[in-house]
Amino acid sequence: MSAPTKYLLSEDRLPKAWYNLQADLPQALPPVLHPGTRQPVGPDDLAPLFPMSLIQQEVSTEREIEIPEPVRDVYKLWRPAPLIRAHNLEKALGTPARIFYKYEGVSPAGSHKPNTAVAQAFFNQQAGIKRLTTETGAGQWGTSLAFAGALYSLEVKVFQVRVSFDQKPYRRAVMETYGAQCVASPSNETVFGRSVLAERPDHPGSLGIAISEAVEIAAQNDDTKYALGSVLNHVLLHQSVIGLETIEQMHMADTWPDVVIGCAGGGSNFAGIAFPFIGQALRGEAPKPRIVAAEPAACPSLTRGRYAYDFGDTGHMTPLAKMHTLGSTFTPPGFHAGGLRYHGMAPLVSHVKELGLIDAVAFQQTECFAAGVLFAKTEGIVPAPEANHAVKAAIDEALRCKREGKAETILFLLSGHGHFDMQAYTDYAAGKLTDQHYDEQALAKALDGLPQVA
Repeated sequence: MSAPTKYLLSEDRLPKAWYNLQADLPQALPPVLHPGTRQPVGPDDLAPLFPMSLIQQEVSTEREIEIPEPVRDVYKLWRPAPLIRAHNLEKALGTPARIFYKYEGVSPAGSHKPNTAVAQAFFNQQAGIKRLTTETGAGQWGTSLAFAGALYSLEVKVFQVRVSFDQKPYRRAVMETYGAQCVASPSNETVFGRSVLAERPDHPGSLGIAISEAVEIAAQNDDTKYALGSVLNHVLLHQSVIGLETIEQMHMADTWPDVVIGCAGGGSNFAGIAFPFIGQALRGEAPKPRIVAAEPAACPSLTRGRYAYDFGDTGHMTPLAKMHTLGSTFTPPGFHAGGLRYHGMAPLVSHVKELGLIDAVAFQQTECFAAGVLFAKTEGIVPAPEANHAVKAAIDEALRCKREGKAETILFLLSGHGHFDMQAYTDYAAGKLTDQHYDEQALAKALDGLPQVA
């Protein structure tokens, strides 16, 4: 009898609480610092940007935080998401490994991002907020917040990194269909955006610049708050529904992963799949898999960045967080995985890397697209360019198992589909897609300019 392909949970098994890894860590996360005083920030320091409910989640060390029933009701539009056995990919690789992937492309926005967008929109609406500002790279996050804003009658303004704004016009169209306003960043709508354009009118943009623009608008208006799609603790918390569901599904499959893989840019989808597995291991409830973060070689914060305090934005309007960073003034090259073009890694992901709980690998974009095309031909899903990094890492692990004759279980997160990224696939098929390399001198300058923190 053949093994099942899909492992599905019913809606009544949707998690009732998010999981907070901070409760189980052997060493506490370094504090976030005020950029002026260099002292730990308090709730009042964050209040101009976030509602108090999200600030409380940001600083909480409680293991479980209840998911409000209205949020769970929206989650049911696509959650629980499927766990799928990649039988055809296994056969194509000739590997004895068992490959599973958790698929988040079933959400309305086609990625994992609505898991936190819906939650953030809900808590902002409950606090009486009328407008949200945000940044987006490739557009998965902007699309998700636009969708969530429509559900909760919130105006949404999205500053999209210029290179992705130009590369991916249909993601912009989806945002506008949901009712959001999408602006190319750097823009003339903010003081910081105008300063960037004055220095370089053709600036390709970066997530750090787009964050500065969104923060500037939010900080100036009492009825407006800022929403971030990755990096922050409460964002990673909301994404834990991914791993919590997957743990149940792995039990259904009567196996346990030897390796867990996620792509990593800011850290939200990686944390979503990895943190619940790390937590179980830290509590002694299950064996710890090897956890692998797959990042772009053109923006390698985990593998080449420095672990230090840095700003989350280029305009230096945000607090200082200790993270793996390439420097807040660093502008990565314009590769197609725009969601991974961030100078820093989530403080919590950076912290567990420093504790030796995860590994990191970096790949060039052409080898990732080759992996994505093989996956599409065998499993039928065209992955987003960001998710291709996880696909590449999973294939490498499966081929290692083939060489070593090991029948390991490999689990990776397919964080979204690439239906709006087909120009990149067209360029790859035509041999026009090239690897992108960052400027070593620019990186060195950005790292030399990191804030001095005792």
